[in-house]
Amino acid sequence: MGLSSIVRLPGTSSGLAEKPRKSSEEVDHAPEGADEDDTESFTLAGEVVPACIGAPARHRSHRRPVIQANKKSWAKRKWDADELNIRCRVLDEEPKNMLLALVSQLRIGMDLSKITLPVFVLEPRSMLERVTDFHSHPELLHGVDKIESPEDRFIQVLRYYLGGWHIKPRGVKKPYNPVLGEFFRCRYDYPDGTAAYYVAEQVSHHPPISAWYFSSPENGLDICGELRPKSKFLGNSAATSESARCPDSLFEMGKKADLNWVVRSLVMEGETHVMLMNKREDGEYHITMPNMYARGILFGKMVLELGDTSIVKNEENDITCDVEFKTKGFFSGTYNAIAGKIKGPKGEIGEISGTWNEKMDIHRKGFKVKETLFDASTAKITQKVVAPEDKQSENESRRLWSKVTAAIKKSDLDAATDAKTVIEDAQREAVRRREEEGATFKPRFFELTGENEYRPIFKVPIDKSAKEQRQAVRDFIYGDDFEPETK
Repeated sequence: MGLSSIVRLPGTSSGLAEKPRKSSEEVDHAPEGADEDDTESFTLAGEVVPACIGAPARHRSHRRPVIQANKKSWAKRKWDADELNIRCRVLDEEPKNMLLALVSQLRIGMDLSKITLPVFVLEPRSMLERVTDFHSHPELLHGVDKIESPEDRFIQVLRYYLGGWHIKPRGVKKPYNPVLGEFFRCRYDYPDGTAAYYVAEQVSHHPPISAWYFSSPENGLDICGELRPKSKFLGNSAATSESARCPDSLFEMGKKADLNWVVRSLVMEGETHVMLMNKREDGEYHITMPNMYARGILFGKMVLELGDTSIVKNEENDITCDVEFKTKGFFSGTYNAIAGKIKGPKGEIGEISGTWNEKMDIHRKGFKVKETLFDASTAKITQKVVAPEDKQSENESRRLWSKVTAAIKKSDLDAATDAKTVIEDAQREAVRRREEEGATFKPRFFELTGENEYRPIFKVPIDKSAKEQRQAVRDFIYGDDFEPETK
């Protein structure tokens, strides 16, 4: 049965009519601007459930959705900074049953970009804002251009990068999929009076690509990058072969065993590029992303893990670190472990170890004692300064999603569905207008380069003072729009 068919809870009546299936061409070659959440509502125990926020209004029922019977159990949740360092969440039975019904129809290796998730697993902010979490401690790079040793400069860039992963929402949360042309921008104010500016924009919808830019000329920092997420449904090595032979047996297997192996994989393609403006002889530092795995979807605790290898390299100085993000084994091991060796032109420089959500150490070659690379318990996060929603542009993230966010925080499933449908319908209308006019979408802040990656259309003028450079960055990101006041 395909994903466009109905979804039934095991043990419920099967006498429900199936909805038309979509061909592989329709799924794999969606038109520009079509939302990956544009799937039909799923049917649970005879009721149409608007659990998929993206379901168009014509597919929704006015009947009370099943999940609302258990609203109170998750309506009490807080959506604030207190959640950021909590790692796991245990689902109540009703939300778990909804996921069980959904997962029962998934196949190993299936692309999840077209699958819509229930409201209770959505994080109430856009992915464009979520990207700022990866860069929570740029102040670790302040003054790095004054460090004489290229090895020590590299280690400081590595420290900055690894220091951004400890921030995450409670449990396994999926931020909003940004719509084409959506953007998020903010400013960071530092105690010494300097500042940094950040902007991210959804530059492509199919495939989804988010490009971002961070600049602090007074601190000699110019950083940009892009994300090209791809999600798949996986099983572990022990279960993959059996599930591949019998993909419909997931529920039966789950009743007999721990289903923490049921995994949603998010492949994070794209790179970060760090430029030390006052050390241009270093060239750029290039950083790839690890992959993400959502485990324990049905039973036990839902856990978000980072896995596989991230590469940090500086070609000009021939220094590289392959950072291994280790996922927990099924019977042993620990969560969030990392390991990696820093190598230079003369061999090994040092070795890193620890856990990315708590504390990481570096053991330099030739030294007996390890030193702390990053300690999340003592690190201070520089808060973003964001314009009030009523001062933002219409396609600026917080304003664009404000009604969806408000509804999710109130646990109002129907209101969230309606608000998201309004956004999707507006996107479809924009696509229709472009097609009629023979126009193509052009990003506001970024452009596609000959290397097939998105870079800012702006470059910091190198012949200006730091103050003038800061003004140039500010004008690029905010222009004549409202800029938030300094706190």
